[in-house]
Amino acid sequence: MRSRTKLRLQLLLGTALVAAPLSAMAQPVADVSAGAPAAQPAAETADPQPTGLADIVVTATKRETNLQDTPISISVVNAQALEDRHVQSLMDLADGAVPSLRVATFEARQSALTIGIRGIVPNDANQPAREQGVGVYVDGVYLARQHGLAAALLDIERVEVLKGPQGTLFGRNTEGGALSLVTKKPTGEFGMRAVAGIGNLDSYNSELHVNFPALGDFAFKVDGVISVQGPVTENILPGEEGFGAYDRRGLRFQTRWTPTDNFTADLAADIGKDKNTPFYSQLLNFNPNGLTVVPWNSASVPGGSIRGLSPLVQVEGSKRMTRADIGVPQQWSVDDTRGVDLHLSYRPNDSLELRSITAYRDLDVEQYDNIAGAHRPPVTGPNGKFSRYSLAGFWQHQFSQEFQAVGSLGDSIDYVGGLFYFKETVSDDAATPSTNQWNSDGTGYTILDPTPTIRGFRSIDRASTAHAESKAVYGQGTWTPASMDALHLTLGGRYTWDDKDGLLYTVNNQATNYTFKSSVNRFDPLVTVAYDLTDKVNVYAKYSTGYRAGGASSRSLTYRSFNPEEVKAYELGLKSDWFDNRVRLNAAVYAMDRTDSQIDFSLVTVIGASTRNTLETINAPGTTKIRGLELEGQFQVNENLRLSASYAYTDAKIPDTVNPFNNQVQKVFIAFTPPNAASVAADWNSPFMGATFKAHVDANYADATQAFDQFELKNDSSFIVNARLSVADIQTTPGGPELELALWSRNLFDEAYVYRRDPSNRGTLGDYGNFNAPRTFGIELRANY
Repeated sequence: MRSRTKLRLQLLLGTALVAAPLSAMAQPVADVSAGAPAAQPAAETADPQPTGLADIVVTATKRETNLQDTPISISVVNAQALEDRHVQSLMDLADGAVPSLRVATFEARQSALTIGIRGIVPNDANQPAREQGVGVYVDGVYLARQHGLAAALLDIERVEVLKGPQGTLFGRNTEGGALSLVTKKPTGEFGMRAVAGIGNLDSYNSELHVNFPALGDFAFKVDGVISVQGPVTENILPGEEGFGAYDRRGLRFQTRWTPTDNFTADLAADIGKDKNTPFYSQLLNFNPNGLTVVPWNSASVPGGSIRGLSPLVQVEGSKRMTRADIGVPQQWSVDDTRGVDLHLSYRPNDSLELRSITAYRDLDVEQYDNIAGAHRPPVTGPNGKFSRYSLAGFWQHQFSQEFQAVGSLGDSIDYVGGLFYFKETVSDDAATPSTNQWNSDGTGYTILDPTPTIRGFRSIDRASTAHAESKAVYGQGTWTPASMDALHLTLGGRYTWDDKDGLLYTVNNQATNYTFKSSVNRFDPLVTVAYDLTDKVNVYAKYSTGYRAGGASSRSLTYRSFNPEEVKAYELGLKSDWFDNRVRLNAAVYAMDRTDSQIDFSLVTVIGASTRNTLETINAPGTTKIRGLELEGQFQVNENLRLSASYAYTDAKIPDTVNPFNNQVQKVFIAFTPPNAASVAADWNSPFMGATFKAHVDANYADATQAFDQFELKNDSSFIVNARLSVADIQTTPGGPELELALWSRNLFDEAYVYRRDPSNRGTLGDYGNFNAPRTFGIELRANY
C-alpha cells in the first residue's frame, strides 16, 4: 500500500509540474466560476475584458435573494467549491473552509458531529434531552440530532452558513446560526452525471445522478453516492476493524409534479447508511503532574503516586499513530437515516406564494467505540481488566409541518409569515464494559468473553427517553419607502411554545424513575435597518435574539435538568462590490450577550469492570459575552484567476461557574472556538488542448482552542492545505459525454495536530487525545451526459 501511495503522490506532483506551465501559456476563457455568465467575445484589437464575480442566490429570508442585497452575514459554499475541496460529508468542513463555522466529532466518533457558529458550540448535545445551538436544515427540513450529520452528501447545490441568531425565521436551537443545505432538483430533461474515484487509505468513491425525461407533468431524479475509506490507524487484533475508517452510502429519489404553471409539488425520499469507526485516542504524555511512579506490577498505588506503564504502552504526543499499541475488539458503528418530505407551492398571483413543507425522519444508531486501549481508565495492574468499550444505542423519529406565505404588497413591502410544528421522540442506552485483561507482568493481555458487549447481555450505565413538541407562529416584513428607495426597514417576530419531558429509567444497571418536564413560551424579535450607499454598496444594522432549549443530562446520576440559554445579538454589516464586480468585500462586526449558558462538567469513575462518564450540565451565572468580526472577500484578477479570503475573530468570556462535583467556582470556556481563524483560496481556469484546465488550492488556519467547557488546556492550532487539478470539458464522441479527470488532495502537507485533548486522567495516567485526519489524495473521473 505504501508503494502505491508513493506512486500516486508522484503522479499528483508530476501532473502539477507539467500542467502549470502549459496553462500559463493558454488563452483565457470566460467561465471562471460555477454559475458565472459567459463574457462576450471582444474585438481582435481590444484588450480582453475581465469577467466580474457572479451573483449568488440565497434563501436565508425564505425567498430567493441576491447575497449582496441580503442584510445577514452569510457564507455560501457552492457545488463547485465542494468539488474543489473534495467535500463528501459535512465532516470535511472541519478543515475551516468557513472560519466562523466549527465542525468537530463528538468525542472521537464520526457518528455524531458538533457544529458551532460564532462561539455557540454545544459540548455534548449527544443525548436525547440535549439540543444543538446551530440548526441544520436540508431543503428547509430541520434535522434535530447531531447523529447522522456525517452522512454522505447527496447532490448539494450549495451550503448556506447563516451566522448569528436566526430565531425569527428558523426558530428553536438556532442561537448561533443555521446551516442550510440546498439540493439540486429534477429538471424534466434527461441528464446524467457519474463520478468514480480511488485514493490512498484504500479509499474509493462513486456517484450517479440521473434526471429522467418528463413523463407528462412529472419529472424524476435519482441520486446515489458511495464514499469509502480504510482505517487511519491499524488495529493489531486480527479480524477487528481499524480506527478512522468509514463506509458511507446514500440514495435519494425525487419527483416533481407541475400540473399547472402556478402549482408545484416536490416529493423526496432518502435513505443513508454511515458505517464508521472512531479516531484512535493516543496517550499524549505520561504523569504530567510529576507524581511518584510506582512499578506497574505493584499491588496498590499509594496516594500521591501513579502506576507505571506496561512495556507495551506507547506514549506519542507529536505525531499520529498509524498502528495501535494494543489490539482491541472494534466493530463498525452504524448510523441508519431515513426520511421523506413533501413540498407544495401554490402561486395564486404574481405577488403571493403559499407553501407547505411536510417531513418525517427517523434515525437508528449503534455505536461501538474502543479507541483507547490502555490510554485511558480503567488503569489497572497485574491481571486487571482494561480497555473501555463505549457501546450505545440511539433511536429518534421526528415529524415537522410548516406553512409559509411569501409575498409582496406593491413595490414597497416584502413579507413572509408562517406556522411551524415539530414533534420528536428520542431514546438511548449506553454500556461501557472492559474488553481486555492484563497478564501478571504487563507483557501481554487476553481478550475477555465478548458476551457483556452483546445487546441483551450488557450492564447498562444509563437508558432514557425524551419527547419534544414545539409550535410557532412567525412573521417578517421589509418596507422600502417609495420616497427613499435606498432605505430598507425589516421587522420580524416569532412566538414559540416549547414543551419537553423525559425519563431516565436506568442508572448503573438499576431501574430508576428520574423525570424532567419543561414548558417554555417565548418571543424572538428581529429589527434590521439597511441602507444602499450605492447600487453596489450597502450597510445594515441588526438586532436579533435566539435560544437553545433546556433539558436534562442523561449522563447525570439524577437526570439533573437545566434551563434554556438565550442570546441577544447586535450586528453591523457591509455588503459591497467594487470595480465592475471584480472585487467583493463583505464584513460584519457583532456583539452577543448570552444568559443561562449551558456548561458541561464531567467526572470519570470506575465501577467494577466498567468505566462511567458522569456529566452534569449547569446554567452559568451572569452574562456570557461574545464579540467578533467577520470578513470575506473575492478578487477576480482576470478571466482566469480568482482569489478568495475570509477571516473570523471571536472573543468569548463566560462568568466563572460552580463545578457540581467539587462545589468549587472555576473558570469555564467555550469549546472549539478559536480566537482567530482564516481561509484563503485561489482558482485558475484556462483552455488546455481543446479542453479546460482547472486548478484550485486553499489554505485554512485556526488558533488553538479548548475541547471542553471545564478545562483550560487547549488543543493544537491547525494549518490545512487542500488542492485539486483537473482537465475538464474533454469531448468524446459527438453527442457523447463530457469528461473531467482530476487529481485531488486534502491536507496536502500531511499536517498533524491534536484537535481534541482530554486532561481528565492526569492523576492516574496522562492526557489523551485525537489527531486530525492525515493527508488523503486520489484520482477522479467525472462524466456529464
